Amino acid sequence: MFIGHFAPALIVAARPKAAGLGTLFVAAQLVDIGFAALLVPGIEAMRIVPGITAMNPMDLYHMPYTHSLLGALIWAKIFGLLVWFATKRKEAAIGAALVVVSHWFIDLLVHIPDLTLYGMPPKLGLGLWNHPLIAMPLEILLIGGAFLYYLRRTEAPGGNRRLWTLAGLLVFAQAIDWFGPKEPTYSLAVPATMLFAYALLAGTAAWAGANRRLAAPVRT
Repeated sequence: MFIGHFAPALIVAARPKAAGLGTLFVAAQLVDIGFAALLVPGIEAMRIVPGITAMNPMDLYHMPYTHSLLGALIWAKIFGLLVWFATKRKEAAIGAALVVVSHWFIDLLVHIPDLTLYGMPPKLGLGLWNHPLIAMPLEILLIGGAFLYYLRRTEAPGGNRRLWTLAGLLVFAQAIDWFGPKEPTYSLAVPATMLFAYALLAGTAAWAGANRRLAAPVRT
């Protein structure tokens, strides 16, 4: 998944005392941010194998520090502590940590067996990347439902223009991921593109969420 990972960020951002939306967008993709960063020095590794799945040509054969459940928990603990130091809000730290961990469980749905529990076999993955007619509607359902939840639970003095801008960017990014050209071989352009995309989306989310507050409850 790509933008489906941001669904937990939108849901948690609509909770009282949550971290900011931009911070939670970073949390949602922190595992992949770490993976992209570790690809550069070769600590983790991947290759391009056209046809390895119906939707994704990436053979993610070595990523024990980011895409193991243990690794995700460690990243979540570190990120949660950083959020706690920055906000002094326990709720914000816990919410951010849960969003980080959610990445592994969402990946479990779509990856072929390349995820691990602690960096060693067995390798896990339900393989929905081989079933686009399931994976694509599921991604739309996740992000669409979470976006509407956040929209209804929050409000902004100037209206929802910023939030719709974020929505448009998410749709554009997902369209490129699904239908855009794929790199024929692995190069440093792959992690560079990943890091640029995550930075752009997190920055836009921070801007979109900056002036939003929890909506006042409707009185009957």
